Amino acid sequence: MKKGVAKIIAENFLRGITLLIAVVIVTFLLANASPIDPISAYVGSESAISEEQRAAIAEYWGLNEPPAGRLVSWLKALANGDMGRSYYFQQPVTAVIGERFAQSIMLMGVAWVLSGIFGFLLGVISAACRNSPIDKAIKTVCLLLSSSPAFWLGLLLMMVFAVKLGWFPLGLSAPIGKLASEVTIWERLHHLVLPAVTLSITGVSNIALHTRQKLIDIMESDFMLFAQARGEGKWQAIRRHGFRNILLPAVTLQFAAISELFGGSVLAENVFSYTGIGQAAVLAGTHGDTPLLMGIALFSALFVFCGNMIANLLYPVIDPQIREVAHAK
Repeated sequence: MKKGVAKIIAENFLRGITLLIAVVIVTFLLANASPIDPISAYVGSESAISEEQRAAIAEYWGLNEPPAGRLVSWLKALANGDMGRSYYFQQPVTAVIGERFAQSIMLMGVAWVLSGIFGFLLGVISAACRNSPIDKAIKTVCLLLSSSPAFWLGLLLMMVFAVKLGWFPLGLSAPIGKLASEVTIWERLHHLVLPAVTLSITGVSNIALHTRQKLIDIMESDFMLFAQARGEGKWQAIRRHGFRNILLPAVTLQFAAISELFGGSVLAENVFSYTGIGQAAVLAGTHGDTPLLMGIALFSALFVFCGNMIANLLYPVIDPQIREVAHAK
């Protein structure tokens, strides 16, 4: 078993190194091909600066080097734990990512847990009540949510629960006019509710529809029919024999959705002006901030890779058959 786990970790580690190298190269090439001039974006399009001042800024940022030289310099600095300095924030990239990710991890974590739990439960209920009004209602809602843009859902929730009802704040991650040390955990959670619900809604539909179909297939299998024939009720048979069989696909889909959380967080954070890593990625892209953009891309790829590796390590725990195969190898 230990050898099997070690082999999985080694294979995922090599795959992750290849992935990170590819992400860095592709991100740099795309950022370098961008028509945005980082100097003009930093000083403002209407700001009149001399060519000497522009040249001094370019030299300070290393923009006067050829693209290949800038990439090599960035990789050398990365080997020492330095991701460079952000043009827009005028801070080290690691400091910007650390500050923004602390906000985003709460948002993405809550949204990830909510989408997994509610999606799984709705999928089980829908499959158990197949072809009933409850099943049709759940399918209809899931199909509507999965086809609705996240930013539109966010604006709709904001209009109803923030503007009309006034239950939640319009945006931001903390109240305006308060120091970070004075903000309570309840105030942060109050500002977190609408962005987290927006980010989790589309994930709920994917998990629910997938779980529903998997459970229907299992309920029509021979061993489930035999369990019900010998006296087990529908819910008892699902609890005893169905959950373990549908849990593995649900976990796989849920961990695979971690990458979608980053894409969704960009929209949710900008709709609600939530100061997270998604909003920082948009600012980096629109201001030609290549070091910050590369740092966020690298960090995001590493985060998604770790999530997928955790899923691979959980498979033997969930499914005894995988554990036995790993032990045999």
